[in-house]
Amino acid sequence: MNIYDSEKITSILENKGLKLNKYAEDADLIVFNTCNIRDKAAHKLYSDIGRVNKYKKEQTIAVVGCVAQAENSEMFNKNKSIDIILGPQSYHLLPQMIDDLTKYPKQLNTEFIVNEKFDYLSEQKRKQGVSSYITIQEGCDKFCSFCVVPYTRGPEYSRPLESILKEVNVLTNNGAKEIVLLGQNVNAYESINNGVRVNISDLIEEISKNENVKRIRYTTSHPVNMSDDLINLHATNDKLMPFIHLPVQSGSESILKKMNRKYDPNFYRRTIDRLKKAKPDIEISSDFIVGYPGETDQDFNDTLKLIDDIEFTQSYSFIYSSRPGTKSSTEVDDTPISVKKERLLVLQEKLKKIQYSFNKQFCNKTVKVLIENQSLSNPEYFFGRTPFMQSVYIKSNDLVPGHEKDIDITSCNNKSLYGIC
Repeated sequence: MNIYDSEKITSILENKGLKLNKYAEDADLIVFNTCNIRDKAAHKLYSDIGRVNKYKKEQTIAVVGCVAQAENSEMFNKNKSIDIILGPQSYHLLPQMIDDLTKYPKQLNTEFIVNEKFDYLSEQKRKQGVSSYITIQEGCDKFCSFCVVPYTRGPEYSRPLESILKEVNVLTNNGAKEIVLLGQNVNAYESINNGVRVNISDLIEEISKNENVKRIRYTTSHPVNMSDDLINLHATNDKLMPFIHLPVQSGSESILKKMNRKYDPNFYRRTIDRLKKAKPDIEISSDFIVGYPGETDQDFNDTLKLIDDIEFTQSYSFIYSSRPGTKSSTEVDDTPISVKKERLLVLQEKLKKIQYSFNKQFCNKTVKVLIENQSLSNPEYFFGRTPFMQSVYIKSNDLVPGHEKDIDITSCNNKSLYGIC
Protein backbone atom coordinates (compact mmCIF):
# COMPACT_ATOMS: atom_id res chain seq x y z
CA MET A 1 0.00 0.00 0.00
CA ASN A 2 2.92 2.38 0.63
CA ILE A 3 3.95 2.02 -3.03
CA TYR A 4 0.42 2.94 -4.08
CA ASP A 5 0.33 5.91 -1.71
CA SER A 6 3.72 7.11 -2.97
CA GLU A 7 2.38 7.03 -6.54
CA LYS A 8 -0.60 9.08 -5.43
CA ILE A 9 1.55 11.63 -3.60
CA THR A 10 3.75 12.00 -6.69
CA SER A 11 0.67 12.52 -8.85
CA ILE A 12 -0.68 15.20 -6.50
CA LEU A 13 2.62 17.08 -6.49
CA GLU A 14 3.00 16.84 -10.26
CA ASN A 15 -0.48 18.33 -10.62
CA LYS A 16 0.83 21.24 -8.55
CA GLY A 17 3.62 21.73 -11.10
CA LEU A 18 6.47 19.99 -9.29
CA LYS A 19 8.75 17.55 -11.11
CA LEU A 20 10.09 14.28 -9.74
CA ASN A 21 13.87 14.42 -9.27
CA LYS A 22 15.98 11.29 -9.53
CA TYR A 23 18.52 12.54 -6.98
CA ALA A 24 17.49 13.61 -3.48
CA GLU A 25 20.43 16.00 -3.12
CA ASP A 26 19.10 18.07 -6.04
CA ALA A 27 15.49 18.22 -4.85
CA ASP A 28 13.82 21.23 -3.24
CA LEU A 29 11.24 19.03 -1.50
CA ILE A 30 11.90 15.59 0.00
CA VAL A 31 8.90 13.50 1.08
CA PHE A 32 9.39 10.50 3.37
CA ASN A 33 6.40 8.15 3.09
CA THR A 34 6.61 5.99 6.20
CA CYS A 35 5.47 2.66 7.62
CA ASN A 36 5.08 2.04 11.35
CA ILE A 37 4.52 -1.72 11.42
CA ARG A 38 7.98 -2.41 12.83
CA ASP A 39 10.30 -0.40 15.04
CA LYS A 40 13.15 -0.67 12.53
CA ALA A 41 11.29 1.42 9.95
CA ALA A 42 10.85 4.34 12.35
CA HIS A 43 14.55 4.31 13.30
CA LYS A 44 15.54 4.21 9.64
CA LEU A 45 13.46 7.32 8.98
CA TYR A 46 15.51 9.48 11.33
CA SER A 47 18.72 8.01 9.94
CA ASP A 48 17.61 8.90 6.41
CA ILE A 49 16.68 12.43 7.47
CA GLY A 50 20.16 12.74 8.99
CA ARG A 51 21.71 11.91 5.63
CA VAL A 52 19.51 14.49 3.91
CA ASN A 53 20.63 17.12 6.42
CA LYS A 54 24.19 16.69 5.13
CA TYR A 55 23.24 17.99 1.68
CA LYS A 56 24.55 21.51 1.24
CA LYS A 57 21.17 22.82 0.16
CA GLU A 58 18.11 24.26 1.89
CA GLN A 59 15.33 21.73 1.38
CA THR A 60 11.77 21.28 2.59
CA ILE A 61 11.32 17.97 4.41
CA ALA A 62 7.88 16.36 4.71
CA VAL A 63 7.23 13.19 6.71
CA VAL A 64 3.97 11.52 5.75
CA GLY A 65 2.28 8.19 6.47
CA CYS A 66 1.94 6.03 9.54
CA VAL A 67 5.02 7.15 11.49
CA ALA A 68 3.82 10.73 11.07
CA GLN A 69 0.39 9.70 12.37
CA ALA A 70 1.80 7.79 15.34
CA GLU A 71 4.48 10.25 16.51
CA ASN A 72 2.59 13.40 15.52
CA SER A 73 4.06 16.75 16.65
CA GLU A 74 6.71 14.96 18.73
CA MET A 75 8.63 14.53 15.47
CA PHE A 76 9.35 18.26 15.39
CA ASN A 77 11.19 17.85 18.71
CA LYS A 78 13.12 14.80 17.51
CA ASN A 79 14.38 16.49 14.35
CA LYS A 80 14.23 20.25 13.86
CA SER A 81 14.68 19.98 10.09
CA ILE A 82 11.22 18.44 9.57
CA ASP A 83 8.87 21.03 8.08
CA ILE A 84 5.68 19.05 7.40
CA ILE A 85 4.03 16.17 9.27
CA LEU A 86 1.07 14.62 7.46
CA GLY A 87 -0.99 11.53 8.32
CA PRO A 88 -1.94 8.88 5.75
CA GLN A 89 -5.51 10.12 5.34
CA SER A 90 -4.64 13.66 4.25
CA TYR A 91 -2.17 13.41 1.35
CA HIS A 92 -4.37 15.67 -0.78
CA LEU A 93 -3.59 18.53 1.63
CA LEU A 94 0.16 18.41 0.95
CA PRO A 95 0.21 21.09 -1.80
CA GLN A 96 -1.60 23.60 0.42
CA MET A 97 0.66 22.79 3.37
CA ILE A 98 3.71 23.46 1.19
CA ASP A 99 2.28 26.86 0.23
CA ASP A 100 1.44 27.65 3.87
CA LEU A 101 5.07 27.22 4.94
CA THR A 102 5.64 30.85 3.95
CA LYS A 103 3.22 31.88 6.72
CA TYR A 104 3.73 29.09 9.25
CA PRO A 105 7.17 27.37 9.20
CA LYS A 106 5.87 24.11 10.69
CA GLN A 107 2.85 22.31 9.22
CA LEU A 108 0.95 19.46 10.92
CA ASN A 109 -2.17 17.49 9.95
CA THR A 110 -3.00 14.03 11.29
CA GLU A 111 -6.79 14.08 11.09
CA PHE A 112 -8.80 11.05 9.94
CA ILE A 113 -10.66 12.19 6.82
CA VAL A 114 -10.48 9.09 4.64
CA ASN A 115 -13.42 9.87 2.37
CA GLU A 116 -11.88 13.21 1.36
CA LYS A 117 -8.59 11.47 0.60
CA PHE A 118 -10.24 9.08 -1.83
CA ASP A 119 -12.25 11.90 -3.45
CA TYR A 120 -9.01 13.61 -4.39
CA LEU A 121 -6.84 10.58 -5.08
CA SER A 122 -9.20 8.99 -7.60
CA GLU A 123 -8.03 11.56 -10.16
CA GLN A 124 -4.81 9.74 -11.01
CA LYS A 125 -2.74 10.65 -14.05
CA ARG A 126 0.43 8.66 -13.42
CA LYS A 127 1.06 5.48 -15.33
CA GLN A 128 1.79 2.71 -12.83
CA GLY A 129 2.61 -0.19 -15.10
CA VAL A 130 1.36 -3.54 -16.35
CA SER A 131 0.53 -4.58 -12.77
CA SER A 132 -1.18 -1.68 -11.00
CA TYR A 133 -2.42 -1.17 -7.45
CA ILE A 134 -5.72 0.31 -6.32
CA THR A 135 -6.58 0.93 -2.68
CA ILE A 136 -10.20 -0.09 -2.14
CA GLN A 137 -10.26 -0.15 1.65
CA GLU A 138 -8.31 1.44 4.49
CA GLY A 139 -8.11 1.01 8.22
CA CYS A 140 -8.89 -1.92 10.47
CA ASP A 141 -11.39 -2.74 13.22
CA LYS A 142 -9.72 -5.98 14.38
CA PHE A 143 -7.33 -4.46 16.96
CA CYS A 144 -4.76 -7.24 16.96
CA SER A 145 -2.71 -6.74 20.10
CA PHE A 146 0.58 -6.18 18.23
CA CYS A 147 -0.67 -3.88 15.46
CA VAL A 148 -0.70 -0.09 15.14
CA VAL A 149 -2.88 0.05 12.02
CA PRO A 150 -6.18 0.89 13.83
CA TYR A 151 -4.38 3.83 15.46
CA THR A 152 -2.51 5.10 12.39
CA ARG A 153 -4.99 4.30 9.59
CA GLY A 154 -8.20 4.53 11.60
CA PRO A 155 -11.41 2.46 11.37
CA GLU A 156 -12.33 0.45 8.29
CA TYR A 157 -13.50 2.55 5.37
CA SER A 158 -14.37 1.27 1.88
CA ARG A 159 -14.26 3.35 -1.29
CA PRO A 160 -17.41 3.66 -3.40
CA LEU A 161 -17.68 1.16 -6.24
CA GLU A 162 -17.87 3.79 -8.98
CA SER A 163 -14.71 5.52 -7.72
CA ILE A 164 -12.78 2.26 -7.96
CA LEU A 165 -14.12 1.36 -11.41
CA LYS A 166 -13.20 4.83 -12.65
CA GLU A 167 -9.62 4.33 -11.50
CA VAL A 168 -9.51 0.87 -13.09
CA ASN A 169 -10.47 2.48 -16.40
CA VAL A 170 -7.73 5.12 -16.05
CA LEU A 171 -5.12 2.46 -15.33
CA THR A 172 -6.16 0.09 -18.10
CA ASN A 173 -6.23 2.97 -20.58
CA ASN A 174 -2.60 3.55 -19.56
CA GLY A 175 -1.65 -0.08 -20.22
CA ALA A 176 -2.43 -1.92 -16.97
CA LYS A 177 -3.34 -5.58 -17.46
CA GLU A 178 -3.32 -6.75 -13.84
CA ILE A 179 -5.25 -4.99 -11.07
CA VAL A 180 -4.16 -5.57 -7.47
CA LEU A 181 -6.80 -4.54 -4.93
CA LEU A 182 -5.28 -3.21 -1.71
CA GLY A 183 -6.50 -2.81 1.85
CA GLN A 184 -5.33 -3.36 5.40
CA ASN A 185 -8.31 -5.71 5.60
CA VAL A 186 -9.14 -5.93 1.92
CA ASN A 187 -11.68 -8.76 2.08
CA ALA A 188 -13.72 -6.73 4.58
CA TYR A 189 -14.56 -4.36 1.72
CA GLU A 190 -18.21 -3.31 1.76
CA SER A 191 -19.92 -0.28 0.25
CA ILE A 192 -23.35 0.86 -0.88
CA ASN A 193 -23.98 1.37 -4.60
CA ASN A 194 -27.40 2.72 -5.66
CA GLY A 195 -28.89 1.45 -2.42
CA VAL A 196 -27.41 -2.04 -2.84
CA ARG A 197 -24.75 -3.47 -0.54
CA VAL A 198 -21.57 -4.38 -2.45
CA ASN A 199 -18.80 -6.66 -1.13
CA ILE A 200 -15.39 -7.54 -2.53
CA SER A 201 -16.80 -10.41 -4.60
CA ASP A 202 -19.23 -8.03 -6.31
CA LEU A 203 -16.40 -5.58 -6.90
CA ILE A 204 -14.17 -8.23 -8.49
CA GLU A 205 -17.01 -9.30 -10.77
CA GLU A 206 -17.50 -5.70 -11.90
CA ILE A 207 -13.78 -5.20 -12.56
CA SER A 208 -13.75 -8.45 -14.54
CA LYS A 209 -16.15 -6.90 -17.05
CA ASN A 210 -13.34 -4.60 -18.20
CA GLU A 211 -11.95 -6.40 -21.26
CA ASN A 212 -8.49 -4.88 -20.76
CA VAL A 213 -8.13 -6.49 -17.33
CA LYS A 214 -6.44 -9.88 -17.65
CA ARG A 215 -5.63 -10.62 -14.01
CA ILE A 216 -7.01 -9.61 -10.61
CA ARG A 217 -5.44 -10.05 -7.18
CA TYR A 218 -6.27 -8.75 -3.70
CA THR A 219 -4.20 -8.26 -0.56
CA THR A 220 -4.03 -8.29 2.47
CA SER A 221 -6.84 -10.54 3.70
CA HIS A 222 -7.96 -11.55 7.18
CA PRO A 223 -9.01 -15.19 7.73
CA VAL A 224 -12.29 -14.31 9.45
CA ASN A 225 -13.42 -12.33 6.40
CA MET A 226 -12.96 -15.17 3.89
CA SER A 227 -16.63 -15.46 2.98
CA ASP A 228 -18.15 -18.32 0.99
CA ASP A 229 -18.93 -16.10 -1.98
CA LEU A 230 -15.33 -14.85 -2.17
CA ILE A 231 -13.96 -18.38 -1.88
CA ASN A 232 -16.36 -19.68 -4.53
CA LEU A 233 -15.43 -16.82 -6.83
CA HIS A 234 -11.97 -18.36 -7.14
CA ALA A 235 -13.63 -21.35 -8.78
CA THR A 236 -15.75 -19.38 -11.26
CA ASN A 237 -13.77 -16.26 -12.20
CA ASP A 238 -10.81 -17.01 -14.48
CA LYS A 239 -9.38 -13.50 -14.07
CA LEU A 240 -9.02 -13.96 -10.29
CA MET A 241 -5.57 -15.40 -9.71
CA PRO A 242 -5.16 -18.71 -7.78
CA PHE A 243 -2.95 -17.16 -5.12
CA ILE A 244 -3.93 -15.54 -1.80
CA HIS A 245 -1.89 -13.77 0.84
CA LEU A 246 -3.66 -14.82 4.05
CA PRO A 247 -1.59 -13.98 7.16
CA VAL A 248 -1.86 -16.46 10.02
CA GLN A 249 0.91 -14.95 12.23
CA SER A 250 1.23 -18.05 14.45
CA GLY A 251 0.22 -21.69 14.58
CA SER A 252 -0.27 -21.64 18.35
CA GLU A 253 -3.77 -21.39 19.77
CA SER A 254 -2.59 -19.60 22.91
CA ILE A 255 -0.48 -17.08 20.96
CA LEU A 256 -3.29 -16.37 18.50
CA LYS A 257 -5.57 -15.70 21.47
CA LYS A 258 -3.02 -13.30 22.97
CA MET A 259 -2.73 -11.62 19.58
CA ASN A 260 -6.53 -11.16 19.48
CA ARG A 261 -6.62 -12.64 15.98
CA LYS A 262 -10.20 -13.91 16.50
CA TYR A 263 -9.53 -17.41 15.17
CA ASP A 264 -7.56 -20.51 16.16
CA PRO A 265 -5.26 -22.75 14.07
CA ASN A 266 -8.05 -25.18 13.24
CA PHE A 267 -10.24 -22.36 11.93
CA TYR A 268 -7.37 -21.31 9.69
CA ARG A 269 -6.88 -24.89 8.47
CA ARG A 270 -10.60 -25.17 7.69
CA THR A 271 -10.44 -21.92 5.74
CA ILE A 272 -7.61 -23.30 3.62
CA ASP A 273 -9.59 -26.51 3.13
CA ARG A 274 -12.55 -24.47 1.87
CA LEU A 275 -10.30 -22.62 -0.57
CA LYS A 276 -8.70 -25.85 -1.82
CA LYS A 277 -12.10 -27.46 -2.27
CA ALA A 278 -13.29 -24.54 -4.40
CA LYS A 279 -10.00 -24.17 -6.30
CA PRO A 280 -7.72 -27.22 -5.90
CA ASP A 281 -4.65 -25.53 -7.42
CA ILE A 282 -4.86 -22.38 -5.29
CA GLU A 283 -1.69 -21.47 -3.35
CA ILE A 284 -1.28 -19.54 -0.11
CA SER A 285 1.28 -17.12 1.26
CA SER A 286 1.36 -15.85 4.83
CA ASP A 287 2.99 -13.70 7.51
CA PHE A 288 4.61 -15.04 10.67
CA ILE A 289 5.61 -13.26 13.87
CA VAL A 290 8.31 -15.10 15.81
CA GLY A 291 9.01 -14.45 19.48
CA TYR A 292 5.70 -12.89 20.46
CA PRO A 293 5.68 -12.19 24.25
CA GLY A 294 5.21 -15.48 26.09
CA GLU A 295 5.92 -17.71 23.08
CA THR A 296 7.14 -21.11 24.32
CA ASP A 297 8.98 -23.85 22.47
CA GLN A 298 5.66 -25.66 22.10
CA ASP A 299 4.01 -22.55 20.65
CA PHE A 300 6.80 -22.28 18.11
CA ASN A 301 6.59 -25.98 17.25
CA ASP A 302 2.85 -25.55 16.66
CA THR A 303 3.70 -22.88 14.10
CA LEU A 304 6.17 -25.20 12.38
CA LYS A 305 3.48 -27.89 12.30
CA LEU A 306 1.04 -25.50 10.63
CA ILE A 307 3.65 -24.63 8.01
CA ASP A 308 4.14 -28.34 7.29
CA ASP A 309 0.38 -28.82 6.99
CA ILE A 310 -0.32 -25.86 4.68
CA GLU A 311 2.98 -25.68 2.74
CA PHE A 312 2.95 -21.94 2.10
CA THR A 313 4.52 -21.16 -1.26
CA GLN A 314 5.62 -17.66 -0.22
CA SER A 315 5.81 -16.02 3.19
CA TYR A 316 7.14 -13.12 5.21
CA SER A 317 8.49 -13.68 8.71
CA PHE A 318 9.79 -11.32 11.36
CA ILE A 319 10.84 -11.21 14.98
CA TYR A 320 8.15 -9.55 17.10
CA SER A 321 8.57 -5.78 17.28
CA SER A 322 6.88 -3.97 20.16
CA ARG A 323 4.96 -0.89 19.02
CA PRO A 324 4.04 1.92 21.43
CA GLY A 325 0.35 2.13 22.23
CA THR A 326 -0.48 -1.48 21.40
CA LYS A 327 -1.73 -3.97 23.98
CA SER A 328 1.22 -6.30 23.44
CA SER A 329 3.69 -3.53 24.34
CA THR A 330 2.57 -3.89 27.98
CA GLU A 331 3.09 -7.66 28.09
CA VAL A 332 6.12 -9.30 29.68
CA ASP A 333 8.61 -10.27 26.98
CA ASP A 334 11.29 -12.39 28.64
CA THR A 335 12.35 -14.56 25.71
CA PRO A 336 16.04 -13.87 24.96
CA ILE A 337 16.69 -12.27 21.58
CA SER A 338 19.12 -15.09 20.80
CA VAL A 339 16.25 -17.59 21.10
CA LYS A 340 14.04 -15.44 18.87
CA LYS A 341 16.75 -15.23 16.22
CA GLU A 342 17.30 -18.98 16.30
CA ARG A 343 13.56 -19.63 15.94
CA LEU A 344 13.35 -17.21 13.02
CA LEU A 345 16.25 -18.95 11.29
CA VAL A 346 14.61 -22.38 11.73
CA LEU A 347 11.26 -21.10 10.46
CA GLN A 348 12.76 -19.32 7.46
CA GLU A 349 14.81 -22.37 6.47
CA LYS A 350 11.64 -24.48 6.53
CA LEU A 351 9.77 -21.93 4.43
CA LYS A 352 12.68 -21.67 2.01
CA LYS A 353 12.71 -25.43 1.41
CA ILE A 354 8.96 -25.49 0.79
CA GLN A 355 9.22 -22.56 -1.61
CA TYR A 356 12.08 -24.18 -3.52
CA SER A 357 10.19 -27.46 -3.74
CA PHE A 358 7.17 -25.64 -5.14
CA ASN A 359 9.21 -23.70 -7.69
CA LYS A 360 11.10 -26.82 -8.77
CA GLN A 361 7.81 -28.35 -9.95
CA PHE A 362 7.78 -25.80 -12.77
CA CYS A 363 11.24 -26.62 -14.15
CA ASN A 364 11.13 -28.11 -17.66
CA LYS A 365 7.51 -27.03 -17.97
CA THR A 366 5.76 -24.27 -19.89
CA VAL A 367 4.12 -21.59 -17.76
CA LYS A 368 1.91 -18.66 -18.71
CA VAL A 369 3.63 -15.45 -17.60
CA LEU A 370 2.40 -11.85 -17.65
CA ILE A 371 5.36 -9.80 -18.93
CA GLU A 372 5.79 -6.68 -16.79
CA ASN A 373 9.00 -5.01 -17.94
CA GLN A 374 12.39 -5.29 -19.61
CA SER A 375 15.52 -5.23 -17.46
CA LEU A 376 17.31 -1.87 -17.54
CA SER A 377 20.63 -3.36 -16.45
CA ASN A 378 20.45 -6.32 -18.85
CA PRO A 379 18.13 -5.74 -21.84
CA GLU A 380 18.42 -9.40 -22.82
CA TYR A 381 16.09 -10.25 -19.94
CA PHE A 382 12.44 -9.53 -19.25
CA PHE A 383 10.57 -9.81 -15.94
CA GLY A 384 7.11 -11.24 -15.38
CA ARG A 385 4.96 -13.21 -12.95
CA THR A 386 3.07 -16.48 -13.02
CA PRO A 387 -0.53 -16.74 -11.77
CA PHE A 388 1.01 -17.92 -8.46
CA MET A 389 2.94 -14.65 -8.07
CA GLN A 390 6.32 -16.25 -8.81
CA SER A 391 8.93 -13.91 -10.24
CA VAL A 392 10.15 -15.06 -13.66
CA TYR A 393 13.27 -13.81 -15.46
CA ILE A 394 13.13 -14.57 -19.18
CA LYS A 395 15.99 -14.43 -21.66
CA SER A 396 14.52 -12.94 -24.81
CA ASN A 397 14.82 -9.89 -27.02
CA ASP A 398 11.33 -9.66 -28.44
CA LEU A 399 8.83 -9.80 -25.58
CA VAL A 400 6.25 -7.06 -25.06
CA PRO A 401 5.26 -5.82 -21.58
CA GLY A 402 1.55 -6.37 -21.01
CA HIS A 403 1.39 -9.58 -23.01
CA GLU A 404 0.86 -13.03 -21.52
CA LYS A 405 3.36 -15.50 -22.96
CA ASP A 406 4.06 -19.20 -22.59
CA ILE A 407 7.54 -19.43 -21.07
CA ASP A 408 9.73 -22.54 -20.91
CA ILE A 409 11.13 -22.71 -17.37
CA THR A 410 14.75 -23.90 -17.34
CA SER A 411 15.82 -23.41 -13.71
CA CYS A 412 14.79 -21.95 -10.37
CA ASN A 413 15.74 -21.11 -6.81
CA ASN A 414 13.49 -20.56 -3.81
CA LYS A 415 12.69 -17.00 -4.90
CA SER A 416 12.44 -17.03 -8.69
CA LEU A 417 11.98 -18.96 -11.92
CA TYR A 418 14.20 -18.58 -14.98
CA GLY A 419 13.08 -19.27 -18.51
CA ILE A 420 13.37 -18.74 -22.24
CA CYS A 421 10.95 -17.84 -24.98
